[in-house]
Formats: sequence, C-alpha cells, structure tokens
Amino acid sequence: MRRQVVLMGLVLIGTCIISRDVVRAGPDAAPAAVVVPEGASFAETLAGKEIRRYVYLRTGELLPIVDEATAGASDGRIVVGCKDRPAIKAVLADAAVTSSIESLAPEQYYLKTIRDGDRHTLLVVGGDSVGTLYGAYRLAEVLGVRFFMHGDVIPDRQTAFAVPELDELGKPLFDRRGIQPFHDFPEGPDWWNADAYKAILGQLPKMRMNFFGLHTYPEGHVGPEPTVWIGMSDDCGADGRVKFSYPSRHFTTRNDFMPDRKPAWGYQPAKTGDYSFGAAAIYDRDDYAADYMRGAAEWTKLSPAECNELFDRFGAVLGDVFGFARRLGIKTCVGTETPLVVPAAVKKRLEAAGKNPAERATVQSVYEGMFRRIMKTHPLDYYWFWTPEGWTWRGATEKQIEATLADLRAAIAAAEKVGAPFTLATCGWVLGPPQDRALFDNVLPKPMPMSCINRRVGHSPVEPGFARIEGRPKWAIPWLEDDPAMISPQLWAGRMRKDAADALRYGCTGLLGIHWRTRILGPNVSALAKAAWDQGGWNPEFGKPPKPPDPKPAEGPQGGQFAHFPNNPIAETDDDPLYQNVRYNVAAYHLDVPNDTYTVTLKFCEPHYTDRRKRVFGVKIQGKQLIDGLDLFGKVGQNRAVDYTFEDIKVTDGRLVIDFVYQIEYPCIAAIVVQGPACTRKINCGGPAYKDYQADWPASEPDGKSRFLPAADFYADWALSLFGPEAGGPIGQLFTRLDGQLPRPSDWVHGPGGIKPDTRPWEKVREEYVFVDELAGLRPLVQGMGNLERFDYWLNNFRYMRANARVNCTWARYNEAIKRIKTEKDSEARRQLARATALPIRRELISQVADVHRHLLATVTTPGGMGNVTNWQQHVMPMILGGPGRELAEMLGEALPADALVSTEYQGPPRIFVPVLRTLLVAGEQLKLTAVLLGIEPKDVSVCWRPLGSGEFAEVSLEHVARGVYAVALPPEASKADLEYFIQAATVDGRMFNYPATAPKLNQTVVVVDEK
Repeated sequence: MRRQVVLMGLVLIGTCIISRDVVRAGPDAAPAAVVVPEGASFAETLAGKEIRRYVYLRTGELLPIVDEATAGASDGRIVVGCKDRPAIKAVLADAAVTSSIESLAPEQYYLKTIRDGDRHTLLVVGGDSVGTLYGAYRLAEVLGVRFFMHGDVIPDRQTAFAVPELDELGKPLFDRRGIQPFHDFPEGPDWWNADAYKAILGQLPKMRMNFFGLHTYPEGHVGPEPTVWIGMSDDCGADGRVKFSYPSRHFTTRNDFMPDRKPAWGYQPAKTGDYSFGAAAIYDRDDYAADYMRGAAEWTKLSPAECNELFDRFGAVLGDVFGFARRLGIKTCVGTETPLVVPAAVKKRLEAAGKNPAERATVQSVYEGMFRRIMKTHPLDYYWFWTPEGWTWRGATEKQIEATLADLRAAIAAAEKVGAPFTLATCGWVLGPPQDRALFDNVLPKPMPMSCINRRVGHSPVEPGFARIEGRPKWAIPWLEDDPAMISPQLWAGRMRKDAADALRYGCTGLLGIHWRTRILGPNVSALAKAAWDQGGWNPEFGKPPKPPDPKPAEGPQGGQFAHFPNNPIAETDDDPLYQNVRYNVAAYHLDVPNDTYTVTLKFCEPHYTDRRKRVFGVKIQGKQLIDGLDLFGKVGQNRAVDYTFEDIKVTDGRLVIDFVYQIEYPCIAAIVVQGPACTRKINCGGPAYKDYQADWPASEPDGKSRFLPAADFYADWALSLFGPEAGGPIGQLFTRLDGQLPRPSDWVHGPGGIKPDTRPWEKVREEYVFVDELAGLRPLVQGMGNLERFDYWLNNFRYMRANARVNCTWARYNEAIKRIKTEKDSEARRQLARATALPIRRELISQVADVHRHLLATVTTPGGMGNVTNWQQHVMPMILGGPGRELAEMLGEALPADALVSTEYQGPPRIFVPVLRTLLVAGEQLKLTAVLLGIEPKDVSVCWRPLGSGEFAEVSLEHVARGVYAVALPPEASKADLEYFIQAATVDGRMFNYPATAPKLNQTVVVVDEK
C-alpha cells in the first residue's frame, strides 16, 4: 500500500524560519551550489552528493549539484574534485594555494575558502578521488556532523547556511587505517548480512579509514568458518563455486556442535522464541543467524551439497561487499592461521589422492586452490597469515618456528604460481615468536606487511618489536574492546590515543582496531580514527624528531610494580621476608657488573594465584632462553620458594641482562643473586634492603595509568556533538573521568562476557556506580529528541552495568545459601532451609535479571546489541538461573513457584529500532529495511519516503515478519535518486511512534551514486 503524506516545507532554525527551498539572499546572487567535475569518478560524485546531504541536514538548504560548465559565478559555491580538475584550477589565483593543491598526495585533501570580492568559493580538493571524498566528510564535520561505525550523528539544532572560512590541509599519519571485526561471537560480524557489511563499509571513509580485514578459524572450537575455503584447485569450478568442502559456520543461536565438542564459547543451544523478558521479540526466527546461514543452523548435519552451498553463499557476500569497498577506496583482507590448519575432511581427500597433507608441496597446492578460488569469487587486496595463538602465552620451539616459516614459504610460492592479485601479509596474536618478535622481518619479502594485535586483549601496549622492523609496511592493531568484558561498555579513548602514539613512534604505517560490537564503541573508534590523522595537542612527542634507541638503558629494572605479602608464611625457606615481596609486570633487569663469568640465582614465589596456568612466563639471561613456560603454582604451589641457578653466565660489555618473557599474566620475581670472582650483587625484588640484599629500584607506573593519554578535549567535542550545548559540557567531563575507569561487572567464564559471583556486599559495590546517578541527574539539561535518544542510550547502558553488578552480588549470596543447605543431612530440614534461605534469594535474582534486561533491551540498536542479548540468554542465564534453578527445585522437592521463574514479558519502554542502516546505495540497489518494535502493538507500520529535501512523502507499509520484526523493500523508484525516510508505527489507541527519534524534522537519509 502506498499513500501520499504532505509535511510542511519549513524548518525552525533558532528564532527564524527558512524554507527548505531557500536560496542565498541578495538581489544579484545566484543560488549556492555544489560543483562537481564533468566525468566525475564514483568517489568525486559521492563527495558532491555527501556535501549536499550534510548541508541539507544541518541547514535545511538543498543545494543543487552542477558541473563546471553550468556552475556560473555564484556566491557560496562548493567546488569539489581532484587536484587536476579544470574546475579546481579555474578558481586558483594565489600561487601559495596552487602550490599546496598541486603537492597533494593520494588520500590527502585541502579545504580552502577563496574570496573574490563579496563572493565566497569553498574548494574541497583531493590528491585523488578518495582524498576528495575524505575532504567532503571533513567538511561535514566542520558543519557539526560526527561519524561512527553504527551511523551518523546529526545535531538536533539546525543552523543557517554559510560558506565556512577554511584553510585546512589533511594528511594521514598512517597509510592503512581501519578495522578488523572479529568473527566467532554473535556480537560481531557473525550476524552481519551483506547490507550490514555495506553499512559498516559506508561509514569507514566518513572516518577517513581505508582498511577492512577478517580473520578465519579454519577448524577447532568455533571453526571451520566459511570466510576462507580450504581445498585443492580441482575442487573449485571456473566460476568460483566449490565442488568439495566441509561443514562450516558462523554463530547461530542453535549453536550446534560436533559430538566430541562442547557448545562454542559456553553458549547453550536455545530457540530465540524461548528467550525471557521480552527478548524474543527482536528475532524473527528460532534459529537466528546471518542470512547466508539460513537453513544451515544445524551445520554439523549439512549434506555435501549444502556444505558447498554455504561457502558459495558467503563467497557471493564477499564478492558483493568487497566490490562495494573497492569503490570507496577501502582495502580488504582475509586470511587464515599459520601453519595452515587443513580441515579433517580435506586431509582425508588429500590422502585418498595419495598426497601427504604434511608435505610442503601438498600445502603449497592447497594454498594454490585457496588463492585461485578467491580470485574467482571476490576482489581482495591482502591475504594475511595469523601467527600461532599459543605464542601469546607459551614459548615456541625452533621446530615450531621452522614449521611456520615453511608454511609461509609455501604460501608465497603458491601466490607467485597462480599470479595472485593480492599482497601477502602476516598478522596474529603476536608479531613473531617469543624468542624474537621481529624474527620474520629477516626472512620474508619486504613487500609483505607485518602486523599483530596487542597482547593481553589490549591491556598491553603496542608491540615494541615494531620498532626493529624496517623497510616494510607494519600495522599495529589495538583492541577497541576486549572479549572478557564483551557484555559491558568499555571506554578506552585515552588508551586508543596512547596506542596510536606508540604506533607512530615505532614507525608503523598502519593503525587498525580489532572489535566485535559497533555503537557502544563509538568513543573508542572515533578516538582511534582521529588519531590516525592528527595527534597534535595531546601526544607530547608529536612533531618532535624520533628519539634514537638507547643502546644501553639505565641500570635497574624495566617496568614493574611491587606486591607485598608480609603475612604469608613461605615454605621451603628460612628467609620468608625475601619471598614475601615480589616485583611483577617486570620486563627485565639490567645490572652493571665487571666483565667476568657469573653464577645467577633467580628466586621465585607464587604469592597470589591458587590455580595452575594463571601466571606463566619465561626468562632469558644474556639473550639466551633459560626458562620457558614457568608456571610457579603448577610447579610448587602457592607461597613456596623455588630457586633457579645458572652457571657460566658470561658478561663481556659490563652489563648483565635478565629478560622476563610474558606468556600468561605478569612475570614476577622475589630476588636476584649474581655471584662471581669480581663482584656479588643481591637485589630484594619488590622490597627494601634486607640482610645483604639491596633494596629494589622504585616501582614503575602501573600499565593501567601509563596506557592512557589525556582525552578531555576528545570527550568535550564528543559530548557536545551527541548531547547538545546545554548538556555537553558536564557530560563530557563525566566521561573524561570514566575513560578507562569503568567497573567491569563481566569477565571471561567459559566464553566472552560471562559474570562471576561477587562476595562483597552490594552496599559496598554500588559505590563504584555513583556515576550512573550523576549522569541521570544531567538528563534535564538535554534538549532535542536526537540528543535525548543518544543520552538515554548511554544512561541505559550504565544502568544495565549497575544491574549486572548487583546480580553478581546476589548470585554470591545465593551460592553461599546453597552451600549451607548442602551441609544439612536431614532431607526435610534441607527442604525447609532451601525454602527459607535460597528461594527468597532466587526471587531477588529473577527480579534483578529482569532489571538487567529492562535496561539492556533499551540499548539494542545494532546486530552487536542483539548479540549481547543472546549472550545473556544462552551463556549467562544458564549459569546463574538454569542449572541452579533445577537444583533448587530438587532441594525443595517441588517445582519452583511462578515468582521464582523467568518471565517472558517485555518490561521496558515502547520503542522502534532499525538494526542495519544503509546510508549509501549504488544505483540499482534496492533499499531494504528491517524494523524491530518493542512494547508496541501496532495497527500499521509504514515507511514514509521522498526524494531528498523535496516533494511529498510516499508511504509504504512494512510487512510483519514475525514477533516484533517488520520488513519492507522500497519500490525501485525510491532509490533512483538520493532520498530521506522515516518509519512510523500507529497503535489502535491513536499513539504514533517514529524512527528516527527526530522524525519528521530530521529523517534518515540515503545517497545513491551511479556506477562509474
């Protein structure tokens, strides 16, 4: 059904009213216009359209787009194009401006206002088409727009149009700037369809990013994943369709698993229709997954033809979205882990053909098949090989290192043989093996980029080994969030700045961010993106010449903090005080001693952990690995002395170096003894002078503080843009205080974002969340529907965190009650005790988990938010309510009462959200919308659309898919030109709910660009 809807063509701006069709004032002035060059490229055309879009959204004026032949000499012209375009050169008169423009390199831009009498012309010039596009988006930022992965932020209050006075040259600090979304959890790209990928890719150039990379698990706990097909050339057809494959998957709520495996990452299989607290409404089917996984939820039972079909489906997705990325100047990358893990089914096929899967020739032939298939299926710029994950926390033997190098050589030979049009690269959990993180730089071809993520899920700084790599691209990959706290907000703007500053100091040419979610990471992504272009004002080393490396650091420890345990009795020693102090998080000790041969004794104790594999590290002395994989608790237990003595340690340059190799958690040491004919040195590590042991050097600043640079200026701008001038100041100050300091009520428990019982009283824990009420107290300052929507998003996220923390405390009380009940031997007394103690706490838990969902569901606006809900429903709740509930019923000898069971009712406010927002279409694409309604029982749900800024709105009804999910494909004529739209839901009682919150004043907009 289609209807016509007429809205007033006037917009209130401050205290004056202007028409949407208003032109520049003045009797002789021609209308302001956006001038694009004749024969403009895709990116140049998009740049002109984007300028028109954002001028319209900010001012209400819809500027015409003209080419230079019809532009005229109007006031308020915005001339867009590459530096060599005639329209650009025609405006230039100043030699200095001309020189600046001519010197622009690719991806650089220049914004310059030219005055000619009383006329103003704004030049948006790029060193190439992509640079021109970046200039257009930078102009939008000048107008007040802000860009994030999940979408745009348009200030509620419009302003009058005027050409801004600009003289800005934009040069990136890094060649590659972008994101590395990680597959394996529902919070990440596992739940993205083609439109969702394109929505994210469409935002990257707005943030002036140009890279998008994906990792692939080829087998194991969550794999195989369908991102990269592994097989022989003969098993792939000429069109890229595979003839032989194996079961693969991205996450589905069914979470089907192989018979010999546990459910992936602790998620219990479930139907979304059984979700609690109204959460079922946001999913349109029980076996929820990305579109290409439909029909493949029971992935372990796929037929051979269905296995092939899934790879073909996802290959088509990558062909579509990577082609889209290429139009926007975005480099794409996929890859697998090295040495290559060949899926079991492929191994059997190789062996049946008489080939040994372990031989290099066979591995090379498999890589040839993989690369040929990629070349037939989708465009690609890079293929990266992820170093072994175990190298993060374990040592690497020479055999393992050689196996990895042999694998890389086989891949290089395969790429050369098939003429791969993409560049090979390395990435991974570490830059290289623990013995030498920069080792691969000595053996791999220099055109191959080397990259890695930060260790300790981002809590460690950028790998210092980058500084030792020369003559090749090198990409640092900070964590925009960590998966242990996957269900919690994480604010790391200051840490992103620090990582960006370190990456620049080490000479990195790329700055990428690893992540799963999108909207909740808004500050982190924005801080990283901006730091890839400018670090002035907050990086104290920016603009200074790089410091030469110090060949001989000052004597003493490298890093480290003190830990004191004066009351711990220490076994296996009479010198308890020596082992009751430790220095932990230490990288090395440098000791000045005369040249000679020494005996070195290292004294250790595990003072903190009570389980194996919590702290594991290695030790090198004079560069030689002498201890590997030391697990102190695993070796001797807690609070027990253990010494290692090494003889014949030679010193030839006056310096003894003891390096500690991080593997799991922080290395720690209690004391060091160096004995030789020329000298004896004894250090009480982490403690004062003791007997003949010298006091340790002062503790270093903890990583938690040194990992951050100031971010007050960032949050001031961010809060002003999101919440408006009335509330932005105090909100920005609050977020500055919270950056890097948010509580963490979630942690890794069999998977990402689990929760743990907190034995502290809630009255004590709630003191950590006083900021929630502080933020709530600022709500009356927020003006405007868009500002309020954004404010409530963050307020509900913080209230949700606080509710989570309270659940942790109540769960601890519940567990203690159950523990007491289990000590009661009499069955009737046990039942009575369960009824009197555990059942009331169970009721509290139910109420508090409902409160968690009331706030959580109010924050869901993206697929990542939906993934957080699934995490609670299939990972967290089975731990705290599922099994414990069945256990309590057994103790009671009867079913739990209704108020001790979860409810299916939604308890939050009525709302509409659209999980995927496309803001850019290529001509011929149809705009498809999915809307989710919560707490609304509609009589009608419709979308109202019109060409951007003009005409009447046409209305098209959305179809009810299932539960709260509605969908529509706009008619083809809607996407023949730029458009705007809003969604409205009318209820039986006459209420109307709109999406976006600012509609119909400020609507969702889409730009449509013809293929070039």
